[in-house]
Amino acid sequence: MKTPPRPVVRLAARVLLLDPQDRVLLVLGGDPAQPKAGTWWITPGGGVEAGEDARAAALREAFEETGHRVDSLVGPVARRSSVFPFDGRLIEQREQYFVARVPAFEPTRTGWTELEQRALHGFRWWTVDELRSTRETVFPERLADLVADALAS
Repeated sequence: MKTPPRPVVRLAARVLLLDPQDRVLLVLGGDPAQPKAGTWWITPGGGVEAGEDARAAALREAFEETGHRVDSLVGPVARRSSVFPFDGRLIEQREQYFVARVPAFEPTRTGWTELEQRALHGFRWWTVDELRSTRETVFPERLADLVADALAS
């Protein structure tokens, strides 16, 4: 009997970018190794690099993934751990979520890595009501509650 693969542990920092209309910016993504698996919406963010703390990673990733420089963060406001296949590997991702209030802006893809160019497909600003009513896949699963809590604080 074959032993299942051990997941690669990845520390990650994600950001709820909230605009003046109380919308959150999400990125449409998918697994480039499994395009038939569909797509999902996620917050901007990514891996914490060696020697970097989660807050610094969140600031860096928000800029790299959206082209918008964030001045300050609140949090972490949530933590999540999840195991999933991605790009041919099994990943155990341990995430910290931060919040940033930003002006409405048009995100750019100029800072995307080669992997992000294969895995990410676009952006959309979402209201809490849209998150609650969508049939599309959104991660984390309780993102609407997390955004609503961030807006209330």
